[in-house]
Amino acid sequence: MKNNLQAYPGNFGYRMPAEWERHEATWLSWPHNQETWPELLPAVEKEMVSLVSALTQSEAVRINVLDEKHEEHVWRLLSNQVPGESVHFCYLPTNDAWCRDCGAIFVTNHACKEQMLALKFRYNAWGGKYLPYNLDQVVADSMAKILSVPVFESELYLEGGAFDVNGSNVLMTTENCVLKRNPKYSRNELEKKLKNTFGVRQIIWLEGGIEGDDTDGHVDQFARFVDRDIVLIASEGDNADPNYLPLKKNREKLINIRLTDEEEAVSVVELPMPDPIYYRGKRLPASYANFYIANEHVLVPAFGCPQDNLARKILEDLFASRDVISIDCRSIVAGLGAIHCLTQQIPYISVNY
Repeated sequence: MKNNLQAYPGNFGYRMPAEWERHEATWLSWPHNQETWPELLPAVEKEMVSLVSALTQSEAVRINVLDEKHEEHVWRLLSNQVPGESVHFCYLPTNDAWCRDCGAIFVTNHACKEQMLALKFRYNAWGGKYLPYNLDQVVADSMAKILSVPVFESELYLEGGAFDVNGSNVLMTTENCVLKRNPKYSRNELEKKLKNTFGVRQIIWLEGGIEGDDTDGHVDQFARFVDRDIVLIASEGDNADPNYLPLKKNREKLINIRLTDEEEAVSVVELPMPDPIYYRGKRLPASYANFYIANEHVLVPAFGCPQDNLARKILEDLFASRDVISIDCRSIVAGLGAIHCLTQQIPYISVNY
């Protein structure tokens, strides 16, 4: 596709489905980077087994591995927990495991012969914070090739965790991250590009992120759509905690937002923050908002504190038709991410045109 505003996917009827819409599969990159998880990689892999086991209860899982030897290693870990027919390995080497941020993002158009399109954004490891990232830069192209779908290559730097959509013309993101990643564009210019890329008509701009987040403020760490007009937002009850004020400001901002198409307010539901978690003296970005909505389940991080049960109960109330499963992420979060950061949904498309 030529990269001008008229040729953007949204202008051809493409849209990004909400995460709660049906998936064909979920895509992961298996953790292997010792620098991301010093001394913790075996524990991380154990938590990944729980994650894959939960996912395969309702959908297929594609897993990027380094090579045949790495596939054999991963399958030894999974084989007693998951059915073989539900897991598909892809020899797709990566620098790290955060498939949400470097991988392809899929939009759909059921009225078009090419019903699915892969969006490829520029990727520089969250503003050049980590080296190398050469393998992760080509993950999106490889994912599209495996699925045999065309690619739209954006001129923007944008990670998948930096935004969320409601499947009905609204995208939510943060100024801190998107503006910092793309300094050559104004906020108005970025808004036009986002609208035309994702096929939305409204952008909700929030601020900042949570303590310990190295992404400059990914929205999936604190605010998530759970329905067309409902946003679940992390809330910190301790006013001495550094997360208290930023989360309070974003909650107040959301309460005052009106959805353009429906002319109605956003319903805001609060989600507790877990107790602070530290690793090697640094605060980690632990958050229950980093959950993932699968076809028949919602997978929510657990951090070994009393708020785990409350967070799960809130999600159970919101997703009455899905089972909510807690996944221990106390080791995974040491890599500065959790379940949503590790996953990328492949939307379901009809086989007939």
